[in-house]
Amino acid sequence: MCGRYYVDDETIGEVEKIIRLADGKKEDMGKLQIQAKEIHPTENAPVLTASDQKLTCSQQRWGFPGFSGKQVIFNARSESALEKKMFREGALHRRIVIPAAWFYEWDRNKQKHMFYRKEQAVLFMAGIFGHYQDGDRFVILTTQANDSMKPVHERMPLLLEQSEIIPWIFDRDRTGAFLRKEPCSLERRSDFEQMSLF
Repeated sequence: MCGRYYVDDETIGEVEKIIRLADGKKEDMGKLQIQAKEIHPTENAPVLTASDQKLTCSQQRWGFPGFSGKQVIFNARSESALEKKMFREGALHRRIVIPAAWFYEWDRNKQKHMFYRKEQAVLFMAGIFGHYQDGDRFVILTTQANDSMKPVHERMPLLLEQSEIIPWIFDRDRTGAFLRKEPCSLERRSDFEQMSLF
């Protein structure tokens, strides 16, 4: 599960590099007005997506409208995404990647933990999006937790390698295999550990 994540300046720089490598040109990220900040459900966030058969970065709102009132659905299980009516079209035709410096998860004791990769500055979370009256909205796909995540939570974001971004977004034939992928191992730091350093 993923209910909050962080985007920093390095995340934005990496997104620019990826688009330049894919298309051979620099995208103007300034027009997207992306800031380093913690992202919560219902907020706009940068996502990597396809536009005219090219990789691009856009802003989308995090969370599909729920079934009642203000409820928001911000995660979807990767194992059943192709079977659920709400997620099937997105999984088949509207796949995206959500870049983040790290994401947060809370354990049973309400302790907050930060998950990140030591060897690279950005996490690439697989997602899907849908078209709604107020614009495009996305959800983050989750999968069974691997060993690095299990001590805190039973679910985690479906993480991609940088080399898998373009195949995930553009190659529909590989969607099923990606949805069954086991994410890489992550490093973990908790608020308690951070506070104890001072």
